[in-house]
Amino acid sequence: MIIDKARALGAVGPAAPAPAAQRFLVVDDEASVRIPLARFLATCGYQVEAAGSADAALELLRQGAFVGMLCDIRMPGKSGLEMLPEARALDPDLAVLMLTAVNDAATATGALTAGAMDYLTKPIELETLRLAVDRAVHRRRLAMDQRRVEQMIREEVAQRTVELEREQASLRRLTVNVAETLINAMEAKDVYLRGHSQRVADLAASIADLLGLGADTVEHVRLAGRLHDVGKIGIREDVLNKPGALTAEEFEHVKAHVRIGMEILAPLGHLGVVLDYVQDHHEHWDGSGYPRGLKGEEITIGGRILAAADAFDALTSKRAYREPMAPDAVLEFLAGRHVGTLLDPKVFLALKVVVAARRSVVLPFIDDVHR
Repeated sequence: MIIDKARALGAVGPAAPAPAAQRFLVVDDEASVRIPLARFLATCGYQVEAAGSADAALELLRQGAFVGMLCDIRMPGKSGLEMLPEARALDPDLAVLMLTAVNDAATATGALTAGAMDYLTKPIELETLRLAVDRAVHRRRLAMDQRRVEQMIREEVAQRTVELEREQASLRRLTVNVAETLINAMEAKDVYLRGHSQRVADLAASIADLLGLGADTVEHVRLAGRLHDVGKIGIREDVLNKPGALTAEEFEHVKAHVRIGMEILAPLGHLGVVLDYVQDHHEHWDGSGYPRGLKGEEITIGGRILAAADAFDALTSKRAYREPMAPDAVLEFLAGRHVGTLLDPKVFLALKVVVAARRSVVLPFIDDVHR
């Protein structure tokens, strides 16, 4: 017999009692093995149930939860190895120990791979069995505790993410309000600039959308359009409203509006790429722009889009020194003198499509934008 009853009564010290609610399942087709095993585990403090076949064991698992299962491998009908995946599917937390009279490396590997926590061979000493069961149950408890902690962390992260999103939305609303205040103050200095930032923002967002940029990028471009000229609040009114050509000194003064704007917007660092777009809106495709002299795709896509939208709106709007140009004339002017120098050719093509679409004109080159 696998269990030495004399040793069970006296040779092995008393096991630490397990909580009464912990149920343990013993599965073996031989009653001479199954019953002594069940009795011994009962002395360890477990509420033990026994099954003489894999099917009977699975039925018990369906009826209620067990903390662990000690299962013979070789049984008539469905073997312990065949039952193991089904048992684990019923209760992924089940601490499974496989028991066999044959110490076979391949079988042991298969059992452990299938989810068993230990592989024991007959005959087995009671102390060895008790320690193995304790280890398996302890590992089960640790795994369950770890999952609970991970779930708590996930829930905490999810809650914090929601809170951060609310904070970011609130911060964004505050930013927009601050931007509106700054823009209104800037546009109050120059009657010719009133509405310019909003028009540039809307036109730039339409161009970004047509170019297939993501929704977030489109909104970043829109906000950058609202903010792009905020630095002009630091430009002298006599220069902004001068009816004639600017001197070299005056032009340098106007160019400073980019630097001034970036200094004003510096506390809004959370805007991230929006600030890059604002900084780049006077960079030129050929590298002749300012403030950094970037060239081609060194310029952010937002900066390139704003350059096109800004140029178009400036030329179609009345200024102190000239009358507004018609949209078609502006597009012709830009195409003839500034595409490839001031403007990214692909962005200009998108600008043409947007302007045409706003006038409900279908242009044959619309598909070229996405080539």
